Amino acid sequence: MSNGIQSEAKNLLKQNNKSIIDKLTALWALNESGLGGFLHVFNSPFTGLIVGGIAILIISLIAFYAENKWQSILKALVIVLIIKMAVSPYSPFTAYISVSFQAVFGAFLFSNFSWKGITLIVLGMVTFLQSALQKLLKLTIIYGTDFWQAINIYGTWIQEKINFITETSTTSVLISLYLFIYGFSGLLAGLFIKSMIGLIATKEEKPFYLKAPVTTSKTTKQTKRKEFKVLWVWLATVAVIVLAFTYFGGPLFGWQKAIYIIARSFLFLMLWYLVLGPFALKFIRKNLAKKESKYQEEITNAMDLFPYFRQIIAFTWKETKHLKGYTRFKYFIANSISNCIHFKIREE
Repeated sequence: MSNGIQSEAKNLLKQNNKSIIDKLTALWALNESGLGGFLHVFNSPFTGLIVGGIAILIISLIAFYAENKWQSILKALVIVLIIKMAVSPYSPFTAYISVSFQAVFGAFLFSNFSWKGITLIVLGMVTFLQSALQKLLKLTIIYGTDFWQAINIYGTWIQEKINFITETSTTSVLISLYLFIYGFSGLLAGLFIKSMIGLIATKEEKPFYLKAPVTTSKTTKQTKRKEFKVLWVWLATVAVIVLAFTYFGGPLFGWQKAIYIIARSFLFLMLWYLVLGPFALKFIRKNLAKKESKYQEEITNAMDLFPYFRQIIAFTWKETKHLKGYTRFKYFIANSISNCIHFKIREE
């Protein structure tokens, strides 16, 4: 009798954890394909860090509730990438690389190491540094060493103005500072995730019922905005490089150099977005399409949860309006995730 009760309790717990993992997977997919736009409302310059931080928080929670951590995280990754491909077709292939790296590295850590704060800190720091290095590599590929030479020229000019000359190059200082900020942010993210998991795991499960809201699509507008953004960023970056060589680079710089910089960066940008990017995306989509039929039910169920999650996030933001600053952000994230994984659909 006792063994039967224990077996039934285990089955109920396993079924409950599977439901939670399914909802976490859907929430992860929403984070990758839509939550970034929601966070842009606050005009935060650290939206990428926040979205990346939430991603590894959800990966950590999947590992927390999963029995087979490696299998559960990789299955969730495939579903997330397929949904991202469908909902955010404008996403560059580098975004798929970042998401995959976060998931695979997280699965490796949680499958081989115990649940300690250091594991979460390592996950945060390494994934954030990977994101930073990916951005630096992309800059170097498109603009070449001229970009870093221009930064050094600006740095030398500023040092001369303030009578402070050092042998350390400006690029070394900036890159080191940039990596330090990302690494330190990853450390903070690890500590934040540890506190979030504690809050979510101990939060009392309350009945949370919702009706399905109406949703609208904004894919076309987002695509156009992204294309204009890329163009303006390229123009601004080229202008910075050319001005550095023209006004502060001395007599060695000429119009031939300016044309070379503009042509080189333009050609590499076109190669990146018109050849390399589409080719890589086609390869990724081809491989994901092979798995789509296998997970069709999970994908449909996850996307059906999006309208509820958007409603929950909006509700939770209003619910935490009495709190301020970091405290509000902390409880907004914890309560949003908790409400998302425990809500029920109201039967009409």
